Amino acid sequence: MNASEPLQQRIQRLRDDINQHNQRYYQLDAPQIADADYDQLMRELETLEAEHPELITADSPTQRVGAAPLASFQQVLHQVPMLSLDNAFNDSEFEAFDKRVRDRADLTEDVTYLVEPKLDGLAISLRYEEGLLVCAATRGDGQRGENVTENVKTIGAIPLRLKGDTVPAVVEIRGEVFMPLQGFDQLNSAAIAAGEKPFANPRNAAAGSLRQLDSKITAKRPLAFYTYGLGVLDGMPLPSSQSDLFLLFAAWGLPVCDQISTAKGVQQCHEAYQSLADKRAKLPYEIDGVVYKVNSFRLQQSIGFVSRAPRWAIARKFPAQEKTTQVLSIDVQVGRTGSITPVARLAPVFVGGVTVTNVTLHNEDELHRKDVRIGDTVIVRRAGDVIPEIVAVVIEQRTAEAVPYQMPTLCPVCSSPLEKIEGEAVIRCSAGLYCQAQVKESVKHFASRKAMDVDGLGDKLVEQLVAKKLVQTPADLYSLTREQLLSLERMADKSADNLLQALEKSKSTTLPRFLYGLGIREVGEVTATSLAQHFGQLDALQQASAEVLEQVPDVGPIVAKHVVSFFQLAHNREVVNTLLSYGIHWPEVKALTKTQHALSDKVVVLTGTLSSMTRDQAKAALQDLGAKVTGSVSKKTDFLIAGEESGSKLTKAQSLGVTVLSEEAFVSLLQSNLDLTD
Repeated sequence: MNASEPLQQRIQRLRDDINQHNQRYYQLDAPQIADADYDQLMRELETLEAEHPELITADSPTQRVGAAPLASFQQVLHQVPMLSLDNAFNDSEFEAFDKRVRDRADLTEDVTYLVEPKLDGLAISLRYEEGLLVCAATRGDGQRGENVTENVKTIGAIPLRLKGDTVPAVVEIRGEVFMPLQGFDQLNSAAIAAGEKPFANPRNAAAGSLRQLDSKITAKRPLAFYTYGLGVLDGMPLPSSQSDLFLLFAAWGLPVCDQISTAKGVQQCHEAYQSLADKRAKLPYEIDGVVYKVNSFRLQQSIGFVSRAPRWAIARKFPAQEKTTQVLSIDVQVGRTGSITPVARLAPVFVGGVTVTNVTLHNEDELHRKDVRIGDTVIVRRAGDVIPEIVAVVIEQRTAEAVPYQMPTLCPVCSSPLEKIEGEAVIRCSAGLYCQAQVKESVKHFASRKAMDVDGLGDKLVEQLVAKKLVQTPADLYSLTREQLLSLERMADKSADNLLQALEKSKSTTLPRFLYGLGIREVGEVTATSLAQHFGQLDALQQASAEVLEQVPDVGPIVAKHVVSFFQLAHNREVVNTLLSYGIHWPEVKALTKTQHALSDKVVVLTGTLSSMTRDQAKAALQDLGAKVTGSVSKKTDFLIAGEESGSKLTKAQSLGVTVLSEEAFVSLLQSNLDLTD
């Protein structure tokens, strides 16, 4: 952690970064960070939140799984959440996990674990009623997933009806859809022969195939499936162990991986891990580690869960894979905020299940620190399933022709001068939204789900609109005509009409979403919400000085400077005014004061099920009143709002003397200004 960075600001920065990487991994199937780097970010956040539990919020990445479902699919609410797994990276970390398991279960003897290969695919929940497959959904955010039933029905490995006489009334099967290596190679060969872009790796191929809107395309993809767990089970008792459950799966006709085993105690678990590591290269599918689960369901229940993962299971990742290759060239890419990123173009190398041809070098300082030169032989590492990195240069193989790379002084897209602000590592194009590269990225950001949420406006469509100069600022989206859209490649009447409807729908938004969509540097979702709540009106924010901005919670000098600079530029003000002239609007936001409401500045926790609103709606209402909504109860919690079926949080709140509000009392409080401290 940077010692000069305030704690809350660092935590929020970590959350914003992790959420962005989750979106690219889970939704876009286009990760941009190495697995090891992602794990490091998550670990730092987990450590900081463990040390400061009062700062944990319900929307922290540590409290959730993955990312929200794609808007193109109907959403499915998981009756039982689909949780993720914590990770171990070496023997000692697994041994620490085993000790925690035995301590929680109050055991002195060795624990028996079920050992499974960690498949590299997409998690799926299959709901069977009276033995018939009725719904299939992706993991999504763990609470809601994407309905991909019709696509899943095309996968031959998944039975449409379960076999046998022991089939329960309702059962939700959890498992992994993946693409075997042979099928992946054949799919890519066919794509290359047809002049199409091949998939980066089997996981992306599986995820992309399952998310096709046309199930006929999915049917042509070589997808497979292995089951690994249960969600819901009604109509029969739960077996005594995971291993017995797998026998039941097989009896029902569900595919079960043939590499599953049991191991008793730490030593046998280490041996099972090594055995799968040795087999990895020979398996017909990609795996990136081993999963350990306490075999006994009785023990699992006594050990319990944290909010995003079971305490009785852990994934042990395989170490990163490394290969050597040659740097063919180095060039730069321009990002949304004008950041100039050097990229090494490599001789193709297959590492970690992916053919790697490009590796980001992040910034000029990183480029010079690693001293990567054109013609160098470099070591490329790929950990897990995310993008690779250059670990080091093989200096012994450097030739005399390899000279240090010099960063350009002009933007490669618009030829504007490049500038480097003191204290920053990044070089930026000075042209702002006049640079075509920045226009494309800013429009993509403006239309993204967490900003204006323009359904159907994908990357390729944005690139066409910008290339044809139909869109040069985000405001130009709202001047598009049906005729202009129909002039684009692969744009049919219905698609054009749908996009125009989506643009019209997006005009009704919120001030935080609008501010986030403007793409002001360092202003993420949370900061945008804080700014909206503090100022209440866009005009007040636009006229605020840096000193006034720094009074907003979580806004420091750097963020304040970026906000002031953004609104000082005449071009930016013109874009904002044009957007408003097209009818973009939002509900009035009243600037908060500490005496405005009894919940202002209070720490509130939500638990249980609310009948009059969703948890997200309740959280939004609390935040509108200035409350701080967190995910766990502590001594610093002011109020616990308890819905139906409240669990351990209610018990803990009562033990700490925290004020507990029923849903009825909470709703009454929202509509009043009662002072609960009287």
